[in-house]
Amino acid sequence: MKEVFRRLFPIKDIKTALSLKLAISSEMLDHIENWQNCYSGRAPWLNEKVKSLRLEQSVTREFANIVLNEMTSSVTIPRLDTIFQTAIRDININFQEGLATGAMVIKPLGEDKVQYVSANAFIPVEYDSRGRLLKVVFPEFKKLNDNYYTRLEFHDLDPVKGLTITNTAYVSGSPKNLGQQISLETVEEWANLEENVTFPLMKRPAFGYYRNPIKNYIDGSHCGVSIFDSALSIIQKADVQFGRLDWEFESGKRRINVDITALKKEENGKLEIADEIFRAVDVEDLFEDFTPAIRETNYINGLEEYKRNIEFEVGLSYGDISNPQTVAKTATEIKSSRDRKYNTVTAIQNNLRDCLEDLVYALAFYNSMTTSGYKFVCDFKDSILTDEETERKQDIQDMSIGILRPEEYRAKWYSEDIETALKNLPQSAEVT
Repeated sequence: MKEVFRRLFPIKDIKTALSLKLAISSEMLDHIENWQNCYSGRAPWLNEKVKSLRLEQSVTREFANIVLNEMTSSVTIPRLDTIFQTAIRDININFQEGLATGAMVIKPLGEDKVQYVSANAFIPVEYDSRGRLLKVVFPEFKKLNDNYYTRLEFHDLDPVKGLTITNTAYVSGSPKNLGQQISLETVEEWANLEENVTFPLMKRPAFGYYRNPIKNYIDGSHCGVSIFDSALSIIQKADVQFGRLDWEFESGKRRINVDITALKKEENGKLEIADEIFRAVDVEDLFEDFTPAIRETNYINGLEEYKRNIEFEVGLSYGDISNPQTVAKTATEIKSSRDRKYNTVTAIQNNLRDCLEDLVYALAFYNSMTTSGYKFVCDFKDSILTDEETERKQDIQDMSIGILRPEEYRAKWYSEDIETALKNLPQSAEVT
């Protein structure tokens, strides 16, 4: 069962139980919970009139797709490579949640099985100077009958002692507190776990850790920040704007005003109205058409502008979540937005590569292959920039031999409609 641990019991219970100083603040916990709620379609500003456009998922999905579609990764030892490829088979959907909550851990469960743990389900204890997670607590929860059971798995990586993993179990009658410590054997699934085990030769974490490449101005810690955090206020405006647009269509539905005397009454005395299009009112004629004008264009334009602002804030290109045809952009603006996306994606890829490299090491450890001489290879294409340049050159060639007209070329690359592109062409349009 995956829960936001802070909802189940006060964080101070963990600090007291394990005698730890945690590397996460209450303010940071609040933000992580809020990011998870927004990503899950439960943003605090939503209500009956304001529904979520799920733009948070659109942002994370776009980043996850471009990062992972451009990635090729493998291990030089065939057996270990098979284990690794099996382990990351479901990485896309889980990576999206990691982007949303700011960080994630890919934790081996032995052999080729892994568990993806987003930032709302693990407790950082200590980072190194580069923001690498060295000490962490993984809580696991179970409800049996009327009792709530918690297992705390604490990973302690020390440069001298190596890796120490401790397991402790607790039981409580309430999900709001940790309760008293019990034996691991109390819960059948935990009975075979060791309370304390040390691996002195381990010099790296027994998991892969990913963190978004965003400066943490919330509490100044190394905790990850959501990829859409800087755009949350604009996402709220977009959801509200969509609510206005939806209301415009709802309120603008066609109505036929019908004189009360033209309608029959049911046995309970209420008027009999066969269709919602009819509305009983006092009118001079028996029937009167009421069809208000719908002002959707202004609302849609405003919504698209909000989407473009979101793209700018999170580091996407114009048109990734907005309609690229809604407003003209200059060639400079288009190139700038693509450069912005390239820089953001490259930073994400660098952090993901480090995560996967540690994951391969952890998988090798659990499969007794750390001394097998394996090498991890992970490459990313730069198609965000390269493909555009190649495509542009091809279009120029097509235009030079008459396959593509100059106005079509301009409309495509300068985000103009054909009529505007024709007006903006130089006088000698035949010259390429």
